[in-house]
Amino acid sequence: MVEQRHAPARLLVTDDNKVNRLLMTRSLELQGHTVECAENGRVALEFLRSAPFDLMLLDMEMPEMNGFQVLEQLSDDPKLRDLPVIVTSSLEGVSNIARCIELGAEDYLHKPVNPVLLKARIDSSLEKKRLRDQQKEMVRRFATSEVAQDLQQSGFALGGRRVHATVMFCDIRGFTALVESQPPEETIELLNTYYTLMFDAINGHGGVVNQMIGDGLMAIFGAPLPLEDHSAAAVYAALDMMEMIELLNVERIAAKKTALRIGVGIATGEVVAGYTGTHQRATYTCIGDTVNLAARLEEHTKVAKRGILIDPATCIEIEGRIEVEPLGPAQFRGKSAPVEVHAVAGPAPT
Repeated sequence: MVEQRHAPARLLVTDDNKVNRLLMTRSLELQGHTVECAENGRVALEFLRSAPFDLMLLDMEMPEMNGFQVLEQLSDDPKLRDLPVIVTSSLEGVSNIARCIELGAEDYLHKPVNPVLLKARIDSSLEKKRLRDQQKEMVRRFATSEVAQDLQQSGFALGGRRVHATVMFCDIRGFTALVESQPPEETIELLNTYYTLMFDAINGHGGVVNQMIGDGLMAIFGAPLPLEDHSAAAVYAALDMMEMIELLNVERIAAKKTALRIGVGIATGEVVAGYTGTHQRATYTCIGDTVNLAARLEEHTKVAKRGILIDPATCIEIEGRIEVEPLGPAQFRGKSAPVEVHAVAGPAPT
């Protein structure tokens, strides 16, 4: 059987016994690892918070801060809680072992530590860390930074919570006709350009794009992470989106291509935001009357011949800071009473 080899790692040996530190360091360096040493828990935490490590070997009985206290600190720190820790201790008793595991330790080895067993446990822990790191990278790649941060801080759980937020819907006017008039490759390139510009404007004002369907998108301002003045942030983002589309149109017209027009609907209020789906496949989204209203306002931009429409709650939040035009009441599907609609100053869709 071929021995599985692992890439060298950066390890931290934490033990108040100098002889133990030296012998452990020599053994680990012979395996190809880079090793740093700490004589107690306080020094170990200073190391961990100043530079990245792949794994820590931790003694329990130390002055100033013992191993249990170190594990408690690690479990409370989102940046360090996933660090693999192998406890090496002379403490006996199932209760001590159980407490270490409950506090997040990967393994518990009694002193004197068998070097063959230690190598196997280190290799196994590093492999688990590699897989966890790959998982985090996938989350960062396919989720927004805010959702990734929410997952790291709160963990994953299906369900939602009530939050006060602002919801935005946006799509390209006349997209179906545009698609029919050009090759599929050109449409894909157009969508990639469109989303690049829209994401930049939305993310630049603290919003999170959580849905993309064809040429349409949905964004949330104020969830999953709180956002101060989220109504104004959404409107400023919409104005930036309009400006970017106009700049893009200069290039498109020069290339004898059809100019783009977008419609944006924005509503503010209570939503239920969270992860929906299954444990195998889920997405972060929000539901509620505010979401429905934002979607209806986006649709109404075609009727109102305005680029950005907002609801009364958003209008109140931005009062005096952004120029708006009252358009009067509109009756929307699913609403029992008409809604007062306001247009934000900006180019109107055709």
